[in-house]
Amino acid sequence: MKYLAGYPAPLLDQVRQLIAEDKLAALLGKRYPDGVHNVQTDRALYEYVNELKSEFMRKAEPLSKVMFDNKLHVIRNALGTHTTVSRVQGGKLKAKREIRVASLFKGVPLAWLRMIVVHELAHMKEREHDKAFYALCTHMEPDYQQLEFDLRLYLTHLDMNGRRLWDASSRL
Repeated sequence: MKYLAGYPAPLLDQVRQLIAEDKLAALLGKRYPDGVHNVQTDRALYEYVNELKSEFMRKAEPLSKVMFDNKLHVIRNALGTHTTVSRVQGGKLKAKREIRVASLFKGVPLAWLRMIVVHELAHMKEREHDKAFYALCTHMEPDYQQLEFDLRLYLTHLDMNGRRLWDASSRL
């Protein structure tokens, strides 16, 4: 259960029991009955991220690129990244900010997509995963910690049996 490292032993025991009783998938399906969201293209993701950014981080620098990345989860062992790319233009150094989200998030509930986007937006202000970072995440998404835990449960489910719980045909 590599995605749940660091959680307390009693909680991990509960998760092990759910897995042993084959109830983890049902629990997640019950918590997130809406299925897959409609943010399926890079353009839709860019608009979605900029809506959240304009709501919570109006003064932050604009984003030059937001996209789904097929290789992110496998290569960088990350679900999302926030990068600043510096380029020389004339005699000036220009910084462009990019957010990439693992393509895994095309096939999950909107709440989890929002959670990872909030996480990456928070990195625009707070670089480290510290108290201030998580306070900002919780400000933007009050259920941030529960959503992150539930996503970790889903990743554990995928790791153990590989069966996705939602698919594109479940979209509204």
